[in-house]
Amino acid sequence: MLLALLLGLLLASGRLSHRTWLNSFCAAVVWFFRGPPLLIMILFFFLGFPYAFGIDLNAFWALVLSLMLYNGSVLAEIFRSGVLSLPRGQSEAASSLGLSGARAMWHILLPQAIRNMLPAIISQLVVLLKDTSLGFVVSYFELLRYGNTAIQILHNPIQVYVLIAAIFITVNFALSRLARWLEARGQKT
Repeated sequence: MLLALLLGLLLASGRLSHRTWLNSFCAAVVWFFRGPPLLIMILFFFLGFPYAFGIDLNAFWALVLSLMLYNGSVLAEIFRSGVLSLPRGQSEAASSLGLSGARAMWHILLPQAIRNMLPAIISQLVVLLKDTSLGFVVSYFELLRYGNTAIQILHNPIQVYVLIAAIFITVNFALSRLARWLEARGQKT
């Protein structure tokens, strides 16, 4: 989640840049990694990347890179649209105060835009959390694979799947409560 958030911020900053080459590069990265299904990306980093580039990635890194690149690209568009949703007068006021584009972005625009973006950001982080279960395709031992192992040992699939669902629901509920808390805190300021 942290890597995807950082990548999203970097790509969004590049997409909002007035430098054409940086804007174009970041737009191409976002377009390229948002396009294919996440499952294909996981399989590419696990099977195709070592074949194409001679660099072996274990299941963990194949999963992390795929989740980071895909969700970071989606988050970049969330950040970009949040900043673009602000009134134009905000950036003009920052410019009239003599702030550079980058300083205006980090000190004026982004803090305001995060309030508007928070529901979409948390929603994407919930999607990222659920997508970790795709790690089973590369034999990574994530929650679902541990559950399948428990089913083979205990022979009680219903209880195990209910427990797995309860864990996902609990973590997602905690994320949504965090979002509400942050939103309420942001409204107080």
